[in-house]
Amino acid sequence: MPQKRRTFTVEFKKQVVALHEGGKSRTDIVREYNLTASALDRWIAQYKQSGSFQEKDNRNPLETELLAYKKRNRQLEMEVDIFKASRADHGTKIEVIQQNRHLYSVSAMCDVLQIARSTFYYETEVSAKKAQEKAKTERELKEKISTIFHENRRVYGTRKIKRELKKMGLTVSRRRIGRQMAELGLQSKYAQPSYKPIVTPVNEASYRNVLNRQFGVGGERSVLVSDLTYVKVGAQWNYICFLVNLENREIVGYSVGEHKDAALVQRAFNSVTQDLGAVKIFHTDRGSEFKNAGIDELLETHQIERSLSQRGNPYDNAVAEATFKILKTELINDMQFDTLRQLALELFDYVNWYNNIRSHSALDYMSPAAYRILALKKVV
Repeated sequence: MPQKRRTFTVEFKKQVVALHEGGKSRTDIVREYNLTASALDRWIAQYKQSGSFQEKDNRNPLETELLAYKKRNRQLEMEVDIFKASRADHGTKIEVIQQNRHLYSVSAMCDVLQIARSTFYYETEVSAKKAQEKAKTERELKEKISTIFHENRRVYGTRKIKRELKKMGLTVSRRRIGRQMAELGLQSKYAQPSYKPIVTPVNEASYRNVLNRQFGVGGERSVLVSDLTYVKVGAQWNYICFLVNLENREIVGYSVGEHKDAALVQRAFNSVTQDLGAVKIFHTDRGSEFKNAGIDELLETHQIERSLSQRGNPYDNAVAEATFKILKTELINDMQFDTLRQLALELFDYVNWYNNIRSHSALDYMSPAAYRILALKKVV
């Protein structure tokens, strides 16, 4: 730890000089009073020369003149350095003084730029307060962004976070949000690699593509789209089936199981709580689990028309495909499932969040449930 610099009074200096003049040795004075020899020698010389320990009282005329020249030269250098700012606006002058405080005195620069020192110090204080307020605002915004991000399963990017902040009365650009997310180390799951879907064989059923890629939202509850996807449970592949309402992208039914078969689809239909009589079309890809006697009977009972994608064309069932991509990105890829029960419980929780909380860009950043309720109000 560095030693604290010692200071000595004029009276102390006079006393040690008097001791030396009285015959006490220089060595003894330095040792007993813990002084440096150079300091004692300087005090003795100064006292003999002028009787004063002040530097200015011990300079000869040449040294005094040289010091004055140096001071004047420094003043001229300072004036040349900041002269270009002398005709600048008031704010620029304040900034110039602030940036050169380590080189020149504030008083001298204020004189050259014709600004009162009190004005400079006042505006510097105001500027410091503004900087503190800005830093506080940035910290609070980061906290809000982090909260939104983590409360929504780390899936929201800048676009959706911007919408959530707007609901709080804050207008923040996506660029600013992105910058703060980077500073916080937040990365949406959508920016991370995901698994490639498995390509399965298709059947040769002659049913046509009734839906024909009419994926627009709104209107009546008339179209369900569906698909299956795989998920690792323990060391085995298990499967999930979704039924998605095309009009508001709501997951109205789902099921999990060890086998990719018609029973999985039937259980998904059995989980639907809304009236299936309002459904007019059921659209899927050409997987064999969707084309069997059990599903045919179910659709016939509720008078639902079947629609199948064209052979080998996944874009015909793009909404269902996209929903499973969302599921894998937001839930499956980040988790390890040890049992089918665990998968079912996590899926139950996720579907509730997806339907009632998660904002959807195709729904003007409302949740599927909120969009459905709004549509019902418009009808009434």
